[in-house]
This record gives sequence, C-alpha cells and structure tokens, in this order.
Amino acid sequence: MPMNCLGSRLAVATIAVSFALSIPAFAQVTPPPARPPASKATAPSPRAASCHNGQNFDRFLADVKSQAVAAGVSQRTISEASPYLVYDQGIVNRDRGQRVFGQLFTEFAGRMAAPYRMQNGQQRIKQHAAAFARAEKEYGVPPAVIAAFWGLESDFGVNMGNLPTLKSLVSLAYDCRRSEMFVNETIAALKIIDRGDLTPDEMIGSWAGELGQTQFLPVHYVNYAVDYDGDGRRDLLRSEDDVIGSTANYIANGLKWRRGEPWLEEIKVPQNLPWDQTDLSVQLPRSKWAQFGVTYPDGRPLPNDNLAASVLLPMGRNGPAFMAYANFAAYTEWNNSLIYSTTAGYLASRIAGAAPMRRPAGQVAQLPFNELKQLQQLLVQAGFNVGKVDGVLGQQSRAAVKAMQIKYGLPADSWPTAELLARMRGGTAQAQPTATIR
Repeated sequence: MPMNCLGSRLAVATIAVSFALSIPAFAQVTPPPARPPASKATAPSPRAASCHNGQNFDRFLADVKSQAVAAGVSQRTISEASPYLVYDQGIVNRDRGQRVFGQLFTEFAGRMAAPYRMQNGQQRIKQHAAAFARAEKEYGVPPAVIAAFWGLESDFGVNMGNLPTLKSLVSLAYDCRRSEMFVNETIAALKIIDRGDLTPDEMIGSWAGELGQTQFLPVHYVNYAVDYDGDGRRDLLRSEDDVIGSTANYIANGLKWRRGEPWLEEIKVPQNLPWDQTDLSVQLPRSKWAQFGVTYPDGRPLPNDNLAASVLLPMGRNGPAFMAYANFAAYTEWNNSLIYSTTAGYLASRIAGAAPMRRPAGQVAQLPFNELKQLQQLLVQAGFNVGKVDGVLGQQSRAAVKAMQIKYGLPADSWPTAELLARMRGGTAQAQPTATIR
C-alpha cells in the first residue's frame, strides 16, 4: 500500500500499471485464494549473500526469526509461518527488473482514472456511506480521496495479487538491494499473524509484499490498520469497513493530511507564466498565481487569498496544468512516482465531482526512451544527481532538466525537449518526435 517514505514503497511503482485495465465497473470483491501448494525454495543469486557476511539463506532466516522473537512475536507464530518462509529468486528478479512509469501522464491517467473507475468510486461511497462518514469525521480525509486510492491499488478489492506474502517478503529481505527494509516488513507480517488479524495462508498479495485492498506493506498494516467493523480483526483483504477506516488512518496520521484543505485542482496557465516557478518545491499564495494570470480552466479567477500552492505541469507547459496544495504531499508520499501521484489526486477530484481535465490543443512532444536516457547521462556528466539512469523522468531528473533549461534560457518547465538535448550535446536542435495526446 502506501508509501510513507521513499524506501518503503519503491517496489510499488509498477503495481498500478500491472492491473487488469479491462475489469468491469462494480466488479465484486473476491475472497483470497485458497492456501497455495507448498513451494520449493529456489536457489538465491550468489550476490544475495554478499550483504549478510556470506550467510546462506537458512542461516539468514534463523537470524530473522530470532529478531522477530526479540520483537515480541510468539514461537507459535514462527512455527505456523515457517513453511511459507522460503526463498524465491523469481520474486527478486521481478524486483530488480521493475520499470516505473514511463508513459505520458495523459495516457496513464486516461486509463487509470477512466470514467468507470470514477463511477465505481462514487458507487462505493454510497454503498459504504456510514464507514466513509465515520472516517471523514474521525480522520478528516474526504471519501473521494480514500476511494481513489482504493480504486487505483486494487480496483476495489478485485486485484490484490495472488502470491504468498511471506515468501515475497523474506526473498526480498535476503536480497541485498533493500534488505533491512524487508527484514522489518517480514517481522511486521509475523506480528500481523501473531495478533490474530490474518493467518499465514491468508496472507496473499502482490509480489512486492503488500496486502489488502489498498495494498498496505506489513509495517503500515501493523501501525495503521483499524478494526472498523468490530469483529476483533483488522482484515484489509475482506472487510470494506476496515479498508476504509485503515486507509483514512494512514492518510491522516501517516501522511499528515490537513483536514478541510484541498489537494489538487486543474488550472489554466498563461503562455508568459514564469516557468521557473512551476515546481512542487515552489509554493506561492493563490493571490500571487492569480497575478501571474493563472485561472481555473473555465476562466474563473483563483481566490484572492494566501493559501499556498504549487503549479504542477506533469507534461510541461503545453500539457495539463494543476494547482497542487499542501495535501498533495500525501500523494507523493504514498507513491513517489509523479505520474501515479498526479493521477491519484486527479481521480480523487473526479470522484468528488470535478470536470474531466482539458486536453491540450495540440500534441505534446516526448523524447524517445533512448534519448531521454542519454539526456540523463549528460545531466550526470554536468554534475546532477538524477537517481537511476533509466530513461524514466523522475523527480530528480525533472529538477536537473529545469536547472539546465534555466542555464540555456529555455522555458524552465522541467519537461525535456529535443532542443535541450541538442544544447547539451553541443549540436543543433532537431525535429522533436511527438506523442499523440489521447
């Protein structure tokens, strides 16, 4: 589920794109699969032991169990869970090979925030009106915000994953990429069993170890899951009430949601906007944005007040434009992919009644994968930290692009262009390839 910090949810960045996008609206929640057949442990990669002083998996697992006992997990739970604590190199391979979002925002949002998902969210709010009203009263999180994450993460419980969670967690714990994180997640999963929320065979989820209808990592499950239906268990796989209350608790207390404040609104920006000010790191009063000529899409003026906001351009100055408020930080904490977080905020606004976003009048040019990767390499050579050079425009790459646009006197909207690439190559700009806005 949520990504309360950068490290705790990196593996989730591909979950939304892996959903079956043709799931019919209002599909019913299905029960978790029956207990999976016993799986054979697969041999760890030789490099898996490199961060464990050469320990083989069995020795490593014994240490994890000892840590769990020291953290208060009972021996009974350790025994019950042990058949599931096996290594699967296939899980590790999936983690290492994952690709975060690389498509245009309009394409991704067009699928993931489709009308059927908006309507399904509105329907769920009606179906579970009492739980949503209780959650909003207790935690201050609007129903549309909860419903949007619920829809994006599992299509309201239809697609929660089908892999044994304990096997996924302990495999990722033995791998060296994020070992400490997943050791903690493994121990948290054992705590979930120990307190009676789920049994080991009920713990079925995504390959990255998340559980339930809003895909909580086990640490979040332990810390934020609540028993909203009063049955004595915190069941995020089957209890819609528990899902609603727990998700609201996490958003409010884990992600520091501000009660009564907006999160994301579509806006219209003028062509002479100071583009270097369009960044999530720049917050100005709405009155200042109004002075710059920013309006609502239909031309209505912004409120002349001091509420701080940022202008977010997920596809640069020629694409959709949004006013991102302090609460938008909850979205980027949930998932640090800008395309996911913007889509989640946009879907929530649609469920809450906002109109569909305006489509750009023309096409928005997008650098091909190989050229974007080359641009990242040039940015690294120029002294910028862009994270992984992977051909994907993440937050660090966007910040570096903006800095170079300012240097070359180009519109500093953080969107990489063929002209910027040509300047950095030291050559002449060539015709920019285009990607059609759908």
